[in-house]
Amino acid sequence: MEIWINPACSKCRSAIKLLDAEGAGYTVRRYLDDVPHEDEIRAVLDRLGLEPWDITRTQEAEAKELGLKDWPREADARERWISALARHPKLIQRPIITADDGSAVVARTEEAVRDALTRSAR
Repeated sequence: MEIWINPACSKCRSAIKLLDAEGAGYTVRRYLDDVPHEDEIRAVLDRLGLEPWDITRTQEAEAKELGLKDWPREADARERWISALARHPKLIQRPIITADDGSAVVARTEEAVRDALTRSAR
């Protein structure tokens, strides 16, 4: 199991605290320092079953500068979104946990973290 975090994020710290309390084995990826490339973002999106705009933090200043709210949310624009996330990792929703069963969750709630734990225990 791997968790993508921003250490400054309270949701990320809460997720780590819960993983530790449950004795989960995991690796931490500080994705602002170890920026995922486009292929990794595509793979995580596949595991999440989501589109890039679904995991984009559209309220960030960088999102506003890029005008993301006006970008189309359709298949033809998918690669443009993925490229933006790779160039501006701060825009990636966090934390993201990749579970051992090949799935992933955006772990912003305790329930989502527990879901990832269940998936990794299978």
